[in-house]
Amino acid sequence: MQSVLESPVLVLNRLWQAVNICSARRAFNLLYEGHAQVVAADEDDNFLTHDFESWRDLSARQPGPEMLHGVSLKIRVPRIIVLLFFDRLPKKEVKFTRLNIFERDHNTCQYCGKVFDRKDLNLDHVIPRDKGGLTTWENVVCSCIRCNSRKANKLAHQVNMALIRRPAKPKWRPFLHLPWSGQHDESWKHFVDVAYWNVELSD
Repeated sequence: MQSVLESPVLVLNRLWQAVNICSARRAFNLLYEGHAQVVAADEDDNFLTHDFESWRDLSARQPGPEMLHGVSLKIRVPRIIVLLFFDRLPKKEVKFTRLNIFERDHNTCQYCGKVFDRKDLNLDHVIPRDKGGLTTWENVVCSCIRCNSRKANKLAHQVNMALIRRPAKPKWRPFLHLPWSGQHDESWKHFVDVAYWNVELSD
């Protein structure tokens, strides 16, 4: 069972733009050190900010579904925090990783077009390495085991195969390091375009 301290918390920058997700543990550290404030909706769905003391007081008056219980402290686990001194967006760079390639190709073999579990997928160099092919976004694709074995170290056309889509480096979107699990708080929808989550890359 997931600890409440590992619960996901949406992080906004100083301009109230969603830039990350952190654990509740990290959120509490930022809140306690004065680097962030909790963002929470009131009864009229207006978003208000709370520093550590006001959040602690609110927690005492209005306990939430997830509470952190300490020796002398009971405090609600925040769902959203806003950073007080950070107004940048994340670096716009997609890391070149196995999981990101799976995400880009939607777990689909780029030769036969079938969707597979990730455990049944390999990575294939379109131009084989022994023919000068590089390990880059533009030369690596998802391939099922059968197609991967069939193609081996040849060019696709040499074995009567063809790519269903030309590989390319994916465009940047926020939250590159976070897989979409569907576990997000309803209040996040005010700050996050949920459509992003369905296609987002994970680290």
